Amino acid sequence: MAIIDIGSNTVRLVVYDDPMGLPVPLFNEKVQCQLGRGLAATGRLNQDGIPSALDSIAWFCRIAEAMGAEALELVATAAVRDAADGMQFTRQIESRTGHAVTVLSGDEEARAAALSLLRGVPRADGLVCDLGGGSLDVMELSDGAFGRSGTLALGHLRLSEDADGSRDSARAIVAERLAALPWIKDMAGRPLFAVGGSLRALARAFIEMTGHPLHIIDSFELGNADARKLAKRIIDSDAETLRAFEGMNASRAETLPMAAIILHALLKFGRPNRLVFSGYGLREGRLIHALPPAVREQDALTSACRSLAGRSARFDIGGDELLTWTDPLFGDETPQQTRLRRAACLLADIGWTEHPDYRAEHAFYRVLRFPFAGVGHADRAFLALAIFVRYHGKTGSPIVAPVRALMNDDSVDRAHRLGLACRLAHTLSGGAPALLETVRPSIADGTLTLVFSDPGKSFLSETARRRVFALADSLGLVPAY
Repeated sequence: MAIIDIGSNTVRLVVYDDPMGLPVPLFNEKVQCQLGRGLAATGRLNQDGIPSALDSIAWFCRIAEAMGAEALELVATAAVRDAADGMQFTRQIESRTGHAVTVLSGDEEARAAALSLLRGVPRADGLVCDLGGGSLDVMELSDGAFGRSGTLALGHLRLSEDADGSRDSARAIVAERLAALPWIKDMAGRPLFAVGGSLRALARAFIEMTGHPLHIIDSFELGNADARKLAKRIIDSDAETLRAFEGMNASRAETLPMAAIILHALLKFGRPNRLVFSGYGLREGRLIHALPPAVREQDALTSACRSLAGRSARFDIGGDELLTWTDPLFGDETPQQTRLRRAACLLADIGWTEHPDYRAEHAFYRVLRFPFAGVGHADRAFLALAIFVRYHGKTGSPIVAPVRALMNDDSVDRAHRLGLACRLAHTLSGGAPALLETVRPSIADGTLTLVFSDPGKSFLSETARRRVFALADSLGLVPAY
């Protein structure tokens, strides 16, 4: 599926791969047309931006069609929605490309942003804020259910124009407009989920400012006080300082303080307990909306791991099969710990094509940096460490050190045990499901024993014996062969 997002600042095409797992972009390109520039003063789209927008949309349609996209959706947001000549512009697009344009309401924008978040965090509870160039769209989530919503004319481009570039004036404007949605204060003590390009730009800056070890926006989080301090630093910075941040272009640096003013006000006004950034947004929400309900209800992490394993693994040992095999080794788990163990079991064979000397390192980084939806950074580190150990990596390795601080000692210990268990399972079976079913681990009286369904075929190689010993040692047990 391909989506062309016609926004207040940019026009972007994203072509997505197999959405049955999670929305992974095959192609992602944008053109900065600034259709919303001057809208507040003129009530019309930026006339200088219309030609480049039309050209880029036509070109993006050709790319999507050439790539064989089964569906192509064109969506327009605040600038086109609010402009007096917005409908005229959509007719020009439709005439030139043959594709209809869906102009989203503020509520539809907020719902799409919330839907993209819920794909990874199904029971999210808090306030979703989608900040674009022309509007701020907010949606309340209560244990995964949609609640109150609203839209304010508080995009970072629009605010900059309304305040004539003055940050003091911008603060006053934001405070006045947020007062129109007093129910946001009901979100106190719950998370604020940040969605949208300008908030993602802030997340990148915050990651760099804090020296956070994982440069992944999705699920990067900060406490309210820390987030406000960082936002204040952005507000007080000049464009030259902001352009020094990695990946920050000149146009984004100009308006980033305005985005920071809006975020700071939301943190102060709504009093959320923490700020959680999402790497997904409107486009992913529209994609997910198009999926069958049964697919939308699948666990995003499990679906993504199944998809990745299906392309990478040698044989068809499923996550549930290896999960069951390791059950006796993990008796006391929370549902989230079981979910992560299933994911690791699915990923336990993804490194087999790599050179043996580099399997552990490559598998570690592949899992750590894969675009899973809604997976916290500590959980990413857990999965990556488990697979690293599965391929003979050590928990004290310098490769692991940068993200080691994201995990507590119990999490490191569990990842170590799980990695050893997956290594043993694949040693015993060669990755073939039929063989794995013939031998099971059992724990009794302080001893780890392998139980064979056919005792006459209970052969263990020297390598397998060493791995049984290593697993037993990690569990504080005595091995029995």
